[in-house]
Amino acid sequence: MKIGVLTGGGDCAGLNAVIRAVVKRAEDYGFQVIGVRYGWAGLVNADVVPLYYKDVRETLDVGGTILKTSRTNPLKDPAGVEKVLANMKKLGIDALIAIGGEDTLGVAHKLAAKGLKVVGVPKTMDNDLSSTDVTVGFDSAVNVAMEMIDRIRTTAASHDRVIVVEVMGRDTGWVAIEAGLAGGADVVLVPEHPFDLDVICQYVKKRATARGSVIVVVAEGATLKTSPGAVSKGSKVDEFGHVRLGGVGEFLADEIEKCTGLETRCVTLGHVVRGGPPSAFDRVLATRLGVAAVDLVKEGKFDMMVSLQGTRIVPVKLDEAVAKLKTVDEALFNAVRTFFE
Repeated sequence: MKIGVLTGGGDCAGLNAVIRAVVKRAEDYGFQVIGVRYGWAGLVNADVVPLYYKDVRETLDVGGTILKTSRTNPLKDPAGVEKVLANMKKLGIDALIAIGGEDTLGVAHKLAAKGLKVVGVPKTMDNDLSSTDVTVGFDSAVNVAMEMIDRIRTTAASHDRVIVVEVMGRDTGWVAIEAGLAGGADVVLVPEHPFDLDVICQYVKKRATARGSVIVVVAEGATLKTSPGAVSKGSKVDEFGHVRLGGVGEFLADEIEKCTGLETRCVTLGHVVRGGPPSAFDRVLATRLGVAAVDLVKEGKFDMMVSLQGTRIVPVKLDEAVAKLKTVDEALFNAVRTFFE
């Protein structure tokens, strides 16, 4: 049997650990693994490379993806589905393991309805896929963001400054909420809860008077109550209809300084949090999910995704995983708010 494997969408730490586990488990079963380059574009263009464990065994701690990635959406091309299915047949690939987030696995589910034998592995630093407690890449992103907040806090304290830290998070604020809580931030703003600028300014001024410095963590997709819509960098969208976000941190810093008179700076972490080696948790999770994905292929169970529920790896239906975004848990949000009163 030949198993294809691809990584689609934005990269994150832990992708190579999944690929490594897929190759090792497949070879244990006597299967051959074909790496598909640049996500779905690789199946549209038949851009593939054979993978062997001897070549990937040392990639457990390597960030990014050795298979490259893209935001290509084959469903946008009228002939895209036919190209994918034809190339699967031409290349002799019997089944596919798609490692991705909402967009990549959404395509996988729709192609499954067209006959593609596919198993999904949940990866996204945003942690916004349903039917899994945690996605590959999330823990690493949180730890990097937390470390940056730790470093920013000491320089903020030295100068009695307000510093706004912008992190990634288009539709959900999982990275912001967990990194902010772990990093001892004074305010955390997430897309799930539009904020009142006047309330934030009043709180920042009160906090600065009491302590001197203030750290505000904001997800890039956070919005004002009075002005729905995230701050974006132009109107250009990718093949999944996403506009490029960014700038809410600078906006907040300017507004806070204007209304409080306090020196306020902005630090945008951006792609820093998705680069570099994966955390121990992500290395273990990625390995377990990769192994489980090959097991599903061997069992002939397709249109499924492997997921972490509690401490167990279990299969779930792909349509359930991509049906809706997993937003920040209200109990967690309320726990974070406890420290911002």
